[in-house]
Formats: sequence, C-alpha cells, structure tokens
Amino acid sequence: MKFHKIISTILHPIVIPTLGIFLYFMFVSQTLERKLQLILLGLVFIVTYIIPVLLLVILKAVGLIKNFQVSTIKERRFPVLFMIGIFYFLGDAVINIPMARDLGILFYGTSIGLAVVYFLFPFKIKSSIHLLSMGSIISFFFVISNIYNLSLLPLILVLILLSGLLGSARLYLKAHNSKELLVGFLIGILSQFAIFFILQ
Repeated sequence: MKFHKIISTILHPIVIPTLGIFLYFMFVSQTLERKLQLILLGLVFIVTYIIPVLLLVILKAVGLIKNFQVSTIKERRFPVLFMIGIFYFLGDAVINIPMARDLGILFYGTSIGLAVVYFLFPFKIKSSIHLLSMGSIISFFFVISNIYNLSLLPLILVLILLSGLLGSARLYLKAHNSKELLVGFLIGILSQFAIFFILQ
C-alpha cells in the first residue's frame, strides 16, 4: 500500500507539469537562456503546484471536499474547472515566446484534455487525471521528437513504463477502475496530438 501511495504522489498531476518542463529543457531545448529556463520552471511550479495545493487546503477548510484525494465527481468539478483556467493562462503566457512556443502548445493541450474530463462528469465518468497527465507528456514528447527529428524514444519508453506503474498503483488503491484509467490516458494523448496539429 505504501509503495502505491508513493508512486501516486511522485507522479501526481500537479507534479507532472514541472517534471515535463524540466525534461523538455534537458532533452529538447538548450537554446533558451538558463535564466529564462529557471523563470519558466518557477512559474510553472508556482502555478501548477503551489496554487492548486493552496486551493485544496481552502476547499477542505470550508468543507467543499472531504480530503485531498478529491475522490468524487462532485468534489472534482471546481478543482478541474480551476485547472482548465490555470493551464490556459500558462499557454497564453508562453505561446508568444518563440523559444518556448512548444510549451504553450503543451499547456493548451492539457487545458483541452481537462475540459474533456469536465464535460464527461454529467455522464458519471471520472477519468483519471493522473493518467491524463502521463498521456499528455508522452504524446507531447512523441510529437516533439517527430517535429525536430530527435531521438527521444528512450525517454518515451520510460514514461510509458511509469504510466503502467502508475495505473497499477491507482487500481491497487481503488482510486479508479481500468476504464477510467484508459479514458484518462487516451484523453491526454489525443488532446496533445489535436492541439499540435491545430497550432503548428
């Protein structure tokens, strides 16, 4: 149980954006000045990690959520809507920076993926946001590798393996069933492909 919780925490959706940006700077873009890289990493960390954590603390304090797992569709509505706006804001913030345009597309794609998750709520489908995040980052690096003719296959394979490990952990913790995991993963993959082909 402890191992599965650790995996779910390390690969939590609010951690993945910062990890994704870090990997992008490490494997794809070395042209961006180190100072600007640190600024972007700091911005993403604050906006996608610190602010969501504070939001959950506030929601729990006022009784809108029972715990930080946000396990029901009703509890997920506002946090997901909030994160749609957060990722759209990030996309707008960096899309016009030539050396960081790819990251803007990544954020827009994640916003679209979360919007799909939100619109599935009335159908009682609780898609896995953990797997959506992993699907997004995998398809992001897959598209990037094809656009720039980069050899990112080892990185993509590691991310796929981590996705399988994460999916198993979420099943073990009974946070989702296999259908919800698959739907979340597919939404993440397809949303990134869609936004890249629309904006490239």
